[in-house]
This record gives sequence, structure tokens and C-alpha cells, in this order.
Amino acid sequence: MTSASNLHIPGTSSTPEIRADWSEGTLFLKGDSYPENTFEIFDQVIGWVERFLAEAQTPLHLELHLIYLNTSSVRAMIDILDLLETAHGRGRPVSVKWYYDHRNQRVAELAEEFKEDYTFPFDILTLSP
Repeated sequence: MTSASNLHIPGTSSTPEIRADWSEGTLFLKGDSYPENTFEIFDQVIGWVERFLAEAQTPLHLELHLIYLNTSSVRAMIDILDLLETAHGRGRPVSVKWYYDHRNQRVAELAEEFKEDYTFPFDILTLSP
């Protein structure tokens, strides 16, 4: 479900909840991500990020609460983060906060691997028990 400037895709057992708020400059993803057709979901997200970075003048903040990502979801996340990196290189304020459950070190390690590839502010934070 989208409005002219916002995006909301309810989560399912295999797809994350996705909320993008144009006026707040936020993109929020929460849950598991192993959809049958990754592009069906992430093309909307990538399109929203591209439009936001082209049209809005405000910072973009990405907040992730991802539990599991399959290989195609990882590729989609790389596409999104690459867009942020390009914008950051042009002086645009962008940032990522990736939250993970302290019992799920695999997600923390994945987030660390992503963080190594980017120069924009990228925080990896544990959720309080």
C-alpha cells in the first residue's frame, strides 16, 4: 500500500514489514526476508529510495530489525545500501541503524560485513532483552 510519498508493505512469515515515510526521511524494515520473489517486494523499496534521494532534500535514515535474509534479499539490501553510499559520496546525509537480538550473532555478523563496505554512518545495536 502506498501513498504518493509513503510506502507500507505489511510483513508476512517470509517477508519483512516495510515502512517508508517521506516526510520523516525514514525507511524501516522488520522481520524475516526470504520471499519467493524478492524483486516483487524490493523493487518497490529500491524505487522509493531512488525517488527520495532524487527529489527530497532531507536526510534518509534506514532502520533495520531484520532477523534472517536469504541470498536474494542480501543482494537487494546491497542495492539499497549502494544507493545510500552514492548519495553519501555526493554529500547527502544518510545513515543506517541495524538492530539485532543479542541471541542472534549471525545477524550481527552479517550487519558487520555490510558495515565494512560503506562509509556513511552505520550503527549496529543490540536490542534490550
